[in-house]
Amino acid sequence: MALPRRRPRDPEGRMPLGEHLRELRQRIVKSGITLLIATAFGWFVYDPVIEDLLKPYKDYEAAHPDKVVTTAYSGLTSAFSQHLSIAIFLGVLISSPVWLYQIWAFIVPGLTKKEKRISLSFIAAAVPLFLAGCAMARVSLPYVVKVLLDFSLNDVSNIQQLSDYMSFVVRFILAFGFAFLLPVFIIALNLIGVLPFERLAKGWRISVFAILVFSAIMMPTPDPFTMFLLAGPLIVLFFAALGFTKVLDKRRSRSRPEWLETDDEAASAI
Repeated sequence: MALPRRRPRDPEGRMPLGEHLRELRQRIVKSGITLLIATAFGWFVYDPVIEDLLKPYKDYEAAHPDKVVTTAYSGLTSAFSQHLSIAIFLGVLISSPVWLYQIWAFIVPGLTKKEKRISLSFIAAAVPLFLAGCAMARVSLPYVVKVLLDFSLNDVSNIQQLSDYMSFVVRFILAFGFAFLLPVFIIALNLIGVLPFERLAKGWRISVFAILVFSAIMMPTPDPFTMFLLAGPLIVLFFAALGFTKVLDKRRSRSRPEWLETDDEAASAI
């Protein structure tokens, strides 16, 4: 019995909706399996990780003996829930090379060979960018914890539930990590034609302002230096992506047929 012939791949990357959905399912499954394996590893390295994430809080507690600041579990199952949530958090970080690639490979299916080489080199930068953002968050965390705990009154105990503190830390670190992926998303939108260089260049002031607002929210300190710990790298990454989109648009325009640039009136006359 002859096997059914496989549908040849479209050179422009086009495929029916059913194939798109099957590809999406496959990439979700691959990402999910990798995440589960990485989460299992995170479960066994919980103790040293939790000690490191609690260090800014413990350092503040040791430096301010006049204030009652401490952490506590809130219930019978809270210790287990905390262990599981940190394991999942570590799983997301460890498996980031896989799920970042799966996202990129799905949203950019129809590239030329040159664009694929360029995009793959940029994918290689996505993982270190994400991890660099997480590392920047860990460096900034003691400043943020200090500012927030300074609002505590000396005669009022600040007993922080460990789950609340760790939820804040996890969101804080992941927000930095995803923020550092800004150039990756800009390049992806440019490659699929959603965000050309001209539109991005016209709105650069709004983009910089949005970065400053985001940094001010993520770094709730009166010291502008700590805010620019996040805003500075993001602004540099934004303008690097801006220059990259300019190069990509120029390369595409050189390979674009001249008749496509003809307006509708001239084309109808022809």
